[in-house]
Amino acid sequence: MVRRRQQELQVIALLEVNQAAGALARKLVTDGPIPTKAAVDALHIAVATVHGVDYLLTWNCKHIANAEMQGKIEAVCRINGYEPPVICTPEGLSGE
Repeated sequence: MVRRRQQELQVIALLEVNQAAGALARKLVTDGPIPTKAAVDALHIAVATVHGVDYLLTWNCKHIANAEMQGKIEAVCRINGYEPPVICTPEGLSGE
């Protein structure tokens, strides 16, 4: 099972943490709902957003997959010229 997972992960592209992602992450903290102590979570969202990812799957429901923060996260992304990904837990994407 582990070997199969490793093989599957080899075809997944790694996304670059670039200047645009850093700038958007700062905006998510300064202008948005993400607290300073969760700046890494803001960067996670920003990298996915800047690279045009359709879905951001996470089990982090405190600062990322949080319904109370979702609208504010989306607003900051859009104000800065990006379409945010759909943020949800893997269970939320299962379609069941």
